[in-house]
Amino acid sequence: MKKKKISLIGILIFIFLFLCEINNIDLNKIYNNLINKKNDDTIIETNMKEDIKPNIVDSNLNVYFVNVGQADCILIQNNNENMLIDAGNNEDGEKLVKYFKELGITKFKYVVGTHPHEDHIGGLDDIINAFEIEEVLLPDAYTTTKTFEEVLDAIENKNLEFTVPEIDSNITLGEAKLKVLYTESNPDDLNDASIVLRLDFGENSFLFTGDSTTRVEKQILDKELKVDVYKVAHHGSSYSNSKAFLDKVNPKYGIISCEKDNSYGHPHKEVIERLKNITTYKTYEDGTIIVSSDGKNITINNVKTDTNG
Repeated sequence: MKKKKISLIGILIFIFLFLCEINNIDLNKIYNNLINKKNDDTIIETNMKEDIKPNIVDSNLNVYFVNVGQADCILIQNNNENMLIDAGNNEDGEKLVKYFKELGITKFKYVVGTHPHEDHIGGLDDIINAFEIEEVLLPDAYTTTKTFEEVLDAIENKNLEFTVPEIDSNITLGEAKLKVLYTESNPDDLNDASIVLRLDFGENSFLFTGDSTTRVEKQILDKELKVDVYKVAHHGSSYSNSKAFLDKVNPKYGIISCEKDNSYGHPHKEVIERLKNITTYKTYEDGTIIVSSDGKNITINNVKTDTNG
């Protein structure tokens, strides 16, 4: 009888320990899950804080919409760093080099040719030859024109390579943050190869669209487009600047770069009508337009420059 009692106690202890072991495993799992959940929550909270953290800047941004006639040229400056988007026609190249040197520029961190049309890359070879260049950005679109070949030759002669930016990639210029919203490889229309860039600086924002048409506008309507300053696409052409797109961008200011009485009729009257409630500046009337930002406030000035060849 005594032996049976001892065996029964032993069996009960064994079962108890076995159940405890099972419970311990379950508790460990529950504990680990809670720890992991806490860590996950911490990560999510941290990321959310980073996403909503205001873009505080402690400098001034200057964006020059340079008067180059029926062409485009945009100079961006912040914290002693320079970026150039397009460089006018062939005849503008030497004048742009002279003007930028007068501004004290010796180096460009980025030089962008939005697409390989002469009125956007015409002076790009002069810029590349005359200044120190850190990086050249071009779309994955080619043409057999002499102008485009001259740009490629200038890049090669300076022992540079060009970069084809990816959509949604980011670019930093001083405290300014730029995002590539669009570019296309070898489209039917070279205008639609245009590198489309959004710039954010503090609470202020800019949109640079090259010559992208309404077809591209439809493809990027779901992106964050609302900005303060909009470089009106394709010199104010009605083949761009659709009502749906302009309603989404909803800028305070529009900048049109084109020549007075040009053969294309830019800016088209339909676009001017769509921009009627937006304060609009035109290089053929105002000369070179300088938009300055301290991250909160925008001021606009215009100056006459000898940059239209």
